[in-house]
Amino acid sequence: MTQETGGFAAFNLNPNILAAVIATGYEEPSAIQQQSIPIIMAGQDMIGQAQTGTGKTAAFALPILHCIDPAKREPQALILAPTRELALQVATAFETYAKQMPGVTVVAVYGGAPMGPQLKAIRNGAQIVVATPGRLCDHLRRDEKVLSTVNHLVLDEADEMLKLGFMDDLEVIFKALPPTRQTVLFSATLPQSIRAIAERHLRDPQHVKIQTKTQTVTAIEQAHLLVHADQKTSAVLSLLEVEDFDALIMFVRTKQATLDLASALEAKGYKAAALNGDIAQNQRERVIDSLKDGRLDIVVATDVAARGLDVPRITHVFNVDMPYDPESYVHRIGRTGRAGREGRALLLVTPRERRMLQVIERVTGQKVAEVRLPDAQAVLDARIKKLTNSLAPLVADAESTHGELLDRLTADIGCTPRALAAALLRKATNGQALTLAAIEKERPLVPNSAPRGDRPERSGDRPDRGDRERRAPVPLAEGRARCRTALGARDGIAAKNLLGAILNEGGLAREAIGRIQVRDSFSLVELPEDGLEKLLTKLKDTRVAGKQLKLRRYRED
Repeated sequence: MTQETGGFAAFNLNPNILAAVIATGYEEPSAIQQQSIPIIMAGQDMIGQAQTGTGKTAAFALPILHCIDPAKREPQALILAPTRELALQVATAFETYAKQMPGVTVVAVYGGAPMGPQLKAIRNGAQIVVATPGRLCDHLRRDEKVLSTVNHLVLDEADEMLKLGFMDDLEVIFKALPPTRQTVLFSATLPQSIRAIAERHLRDPQHVKIQTKTQTVTAIEQAHLLVHADQKTSAVLSLLEVEDFDALIMFVRTKQATLDLASALEAKGYKAAALNGDIAQNQRERVIDSLKDGRLDIVVATDVAARGLDVPRITHVFNVDMPYDPESYVHRIGRTGRAGREGRALLLVTPRERRMLQVIERVTGQKVAEVRLPDAQAVLDARIKKLTNSLAPLVADAESTHGELLDRLTADIGCTPRALAAALLRKATNGQALTLAAIEKERPLVPNSAPRGDRPERSGDRPDRGDRERRAPVPLAEGRARCRTALGARDGIAAKNLLGAILNEGGLAREAIGRIQVRDSFSLVELPEDGLEKLLTKLKDTRVAGKQLKLRRYRED
């Protein structure tokens, strides 16, 4: 085994997969990967208890890709995810690891997108299908044989799927799959509902449990900015106006992005250069030397190209593109704040990436505070300060060296010294906006910063309008008690979310739960009167869509 391939070579993965892993910058497998990959490659069923951020996507993606036959143009692996955001994230990971596997195709199947192209991709032979349960059931209603060739099933974040109310959909999907398939289940927790699924649908599963280690980066001031994906460059330029940095490294995901962003920075007068895998070693060394001695101030790099980069004068790290996992984030921002020095790390977050931000905060054990784009006044003040600093050293002897020229020019042009100075300033600032109104026009619009959960993965997840508009509670069945939660439609809650959470955490049979009414600002749930207080205590810390359920007995006075 060479040092370059690290511990991944020990798995005897397909060489093309191993090459893709090396290209992503991973050097050693994480704990979940170390334990899971051999089990999945051996074809055994498995239950993995691991949090998001432990590297579990690669733990199942690498061995499944190893087992895929590119010559067979048919679905061979199905990965189920609770939300469209996670489905897209998992699909992207599979595409990354399959980059050097000709003929292997990945399709993401989720609500909110046209069904036709998704079904066409499956029928055209996509070997990897990454899907949300609700949309996949929609496809099964059109073609019940669509999963008949699947050999590998992965349930990713199974507990979240049950909380979101996908129990029935999962049963439909299980029935549509060949009974001989391999089944792998990942879940952060293993409540009774998950254990029941494992007992019914997994064959002698191996158990793997990983404790998440908190990674600390306390020496570095961290912040994030919400921004639309197509406004990242303008957001970066706005932040650079007010950030007081010495040297700075910006991280992006692709080689092309390094070139595009470096070019945009150079056009604005910054001393910037790109650093990516296509750059020759001698040129890479020149870029790093230039950053060290001040000929360059900004380097735009991919994770792989920045490996081993250690420049003491780096005061800031900009994560322009979200890293693939929390470990990469920790490595990136570790480029600053070294040897006891202060460092600052800024992370640009698109609306779809809020979930990964939460994972980063949990893994690092630190809150990444939100900042906003500098307002027009802050930008104007920063521009005038830079102009002042650049002109101040020139003023001392300027009158003695250029005073006579000034007199001649004002006479020849027929203007006042003030008018000439203003004209020279206009030329020196090269059309840069230096009024509040002009700067305001330059600023990008950013997304609403109010937190929200993952979007519903199909229109059927939305709360029923009739439930929201009803005001009088319906009559209560005998033996049931009505309970209230302050979560409602405006929190993005649907009846199926509440049902899934109570089934998952309360350990009840489905028939024990009565009517669920979702209103705009609260919801009502019918639960068994017998043992109610004990059940409510059990549900005390349950969260739905990221918020505490806090069920209480509802008294109708």
